[in-house]
Amino acid sequence: MGLYIEARIRADLDDLWTRTQEPSQHQRWDLRFTRIAYLPRAEGEPQRFRYATRVLPGLTVAGTGVTAGERERPDGTRTSALRFSSPHPLSLLAEGSGYWRYVPDGDGVLFLTGYDYRPRWGRFGAMADRLLFRPLIGWATAWSFDRLRLWLERGITPERALGNWLAELLVRALVVLVAGTGLGLERLLHLFGP
Repeated sequence: MGLYIEARIRADLDDLWTRTQEPSQHQRWDLRFTRIAYLPRAEGEPQRFRYATRVLPGLTVAGTGVTAGERERPDGTRTSALRFSSPHPLSLLAEGSGYWRYVPDGDGVLFLTGYDYRPRWGRFGAMADRLLFRPLIGWATAWSFDRLRLWLERGITPERALGNWLAELLVRALVVLVAGTGLGLERLLHLFGP
């Protein structure tokens, strides 16, 4: 059961390519990674990279990957494929592969990904993946694509998009709290006001 996410982004293909292929740009918008760095390579070798994700404060899960190839077609479509793995014992993700595809579409690009991986930890890992991790990683990928879209289309940086989301989450939590306590807004303001 692989994951598939797509987004239509009104941007120049080369700008989108740079924001997704350049590690310093990629790690800014993609929630799945805290750090991405290319490793040194000799001429003619595939590009290898190291990635890390901060799961909790003080806990980072890392892995490595390799570009499996890039292709540009005469119609302008581009594809980038990779393989990845993590030897970290706390990483549910053992190994996998995926691709990004860039399809020019009028004044923008249809940007899509498909990827799959093998979870570790036996039956427990398979169940945790199916019930929790895979839906969470699919959501993180989709939200990351939206942050990338906002960055390219409107100039809203990924960091600002995250701040906006956290502010909205706080407001929603306060609304639920106020509704759940039965306190009216006027009474709540009186409690916290001068």
